[in-house]
Amino acid sequence: MLNGKVIVLGVTGGIAAYKAATLCSRLVQKGADVHVIMTSSAKQFITELTLQSLTKNPVYSDTFDERDPSVVSHIHLADLADLVLVAPATANVIGKMANGLADDMLTTTLLATTAPIIISPAMNVHMYSHPAVVANMETLVSRGVSMIEPGEGLLACGYVGKGRMEEPERIVEVVERFFEQQEMDRALSGKDKAEGILSGKKVVVTAGGTIERIDPVRYITNDSSGKMGFAIAKAAKEMGADVHLIAAHTDVSLPEGIKAERVESAQDMYEAVMREFDDSDLIIKAAAVADYRPMKAASSKLKKQGETMTLELVKTTDILETMGKSKKSQFLIGFAAETNMVEQYAMDKLRRKNCDLIVANDVTKSGVGFGTDTNSVQIFDSEGLALHLPLMSKEDVARRLLTLAAERMAKGES
Repeated sequence: MLNGKVIVLGVTGGIAAYKAATLCSRLVQKGADVHVIMTSSAKQFITELTLQSLTKNPVYSDTFDERDPSVVSHIHLADLADLVLVAPATANVIGKMANGLADDMLTTTLLATTAPIIISPAMNVHMYSHPAVVANMETLVSRGVSMIEPGEGLLACGYVGKGRMEEPERIVEVVERFFEQQEMDRALSGKDKAEGILSGKKVVVTAGGTIERIDPVRYITNDSSGKMGFAIAKAAKEMGADVHLIAAHTDVSLPEGIKAERVESAQDMYEAVMREFDDSDLIIKAAAVADYRPMKAASSKLKKQGETMTLELVKTTDILETMGKSKKSQFLIGFAAETNMVEQYAMDKLRRKNCDLIVANDVTKSGVGFGTDTNSVQIFDSEGLALHLPLMSKEDVARRLLTLAAERMAKGES
């Protein structure tokens, strides 16, 4: 996938800069043509000669060091790149990117390029969670920049927490999957895409969080905002599908121009989904449906009585499992919001509920899951991990997911 791809690698000034050597080596071994741009701070941690020796290309660090009079270096690299990768990306360069600053070779190139950009943040745990840094990262993601979530562990500063740059091998995997997705998009870019890759397909999407009433003024629910399901519904319509959206409680308005049905409880959603199930081609269950409901909802407001209160709950109907057992030609996609052991739980859910794909995410991570405008997901099929998407807008996640589903459906992999 990387053979012949031009990757401009930005290396900034953090202790993780030493990993750039391994990253360069791995990318070159995969066939990539790597061009390195270093900030002045990065050169305090690793030398230009090291990266030049590994890439067999000149290393750039000075905007005004114009070695070839026939080109302007930062414009030339910006135009040449198939991908710009910044690893490590410090809080400083993230802030510059978010605010459109261009005061060195790397930031001028970043501002000039039209190539996709992926960044791999690395910094102290408190810096990573600082509201200014979080806001800058959200700004970049909203503009289409992809993020590779940093790992957790012992940091160079002595703290233990999130902020450690992802390992080079993992970054290479993300880059490979990025180009795989590009190839998939390209394969679907002709007649099929012009007509809509889901043209003629009925797509049912569920979104939001169900409400299970305790009494007329209280209920059990969850943090689902409906944003992911709405993004999927909009993307499916753009791809030519006949979309039926079933929405429970949400924090945002229903998307315009899409046939939508409002429901409240898990039972309401079950009945609405099953009415649409038989003649559907693709069902994407992005809603967060309650697993349990009160055994009996009070008809009037419950009054405060003792120091404790016992609420007896009973299981709701498992909608995804029911569809999995009943499906014939339908392509079924479920979601799994997890806080640990993501792959293990996702694969277990996929098999138990007979899904074609499971979209899993770790909702403990910043910018991921409920209520956010961004998401980072792992998509699993019966063989394991099919696609990993780094932090990006939910609209981009939706398009990637539906493209993968359309490709599988076209091959009859249901």
